Amino acid sequence: MTPSPGLLAVIAGTGFTRLAPLAEPRPIELVTAFGSVPATAGTWHGRGTLFVPRHGPGHVVPPHRINYRAVIAGLRQAGVTEVLAVNVVGGIGPEPGDLVIVDDFLDFTRGRPATFFDGGAGFDGGAGFDGGAGFDGGAGAVSPGVVHTDMSAPYDPTLREHLRTAARDLQIAVIDGGVYACFEGPRFESRAEIAMAAAAGATVVGMTGVPEVVLAGELGLPYAALCLVANPAAGRSAVPISMSEVTAVVAAGSERVLAVLGATAARLVTRS
Repeated sequence: MTPSPGLLAVIAGTGFTRLAPLAEPRPIELVTAFGSVPATAGTWHGRGTLFVPRHGPGHVVPPHRINYRAVIAGLRQAGVTEVLAVNVVGGIGPEPGDLVIVDDFLDFTRGRPATFFDGGAGFDGGAGFDGGAGFDGGAGAVSPGVVHTDMSAPYDPTLREHLRTAARDLQIAVIDGGVYACFEGPRFESRAEIAMAAAAGATVVGMTGVPEVVLAGELGLPYAALCLVANPAAGRSAVPISMSEVTAVVAAGSERVLAVLGATAARLVTRS
């Protein structure tokens, strides 16, 4: 068995304000050219791990104001080599309480900075970073202009397999595969928007999965997401969406989510 080559990162949102199993946790700040974000550093199963609460301490940052570029750039600069994300979502097909390992996405957001390659100052990815033609990530690096990043497999197949195996070993049911539809928020979606997303193939809906997964892909950072379905999406139930019910489902499901993440983190340390 060989140890993993770098740090692990866990990014989570609603209902997951800290990573309780993290040993020797200490607050840090991820400082980047795109801004800074708070994080917690520690160890998990003997491996250095960073935890980032998307909405910040106290859950004060709405989904459309999250600094996604600072999060992903900060993780890359810190030496992270794999990212496990947790998303709390609405279900278009899956039911509240279901866990879904998504494998694709639809982007219905608007106005979010969604790329590192915008023609301006580039991402300083540190020594050894190669972000594409002419973009070496060294000091003062600038974007090479137009860069088209392949998104045919946005969620890393190897990480997804580790999540599946971890859940199977724990006898925790997961839905293998799904399409994450990301809307701008912070409001919930309309019935017509959900019908449109469903017609396009979406199975879950949320507000934070994009551009997070896209930015990770641009930097070649393996990324996988475990989604906890907290409520039926608009029009999928006769009852209006209630944050109190969402909170209750997340509280009930968080133990399973953390168990799958923990078993996955252990597999990543001991993999051959």
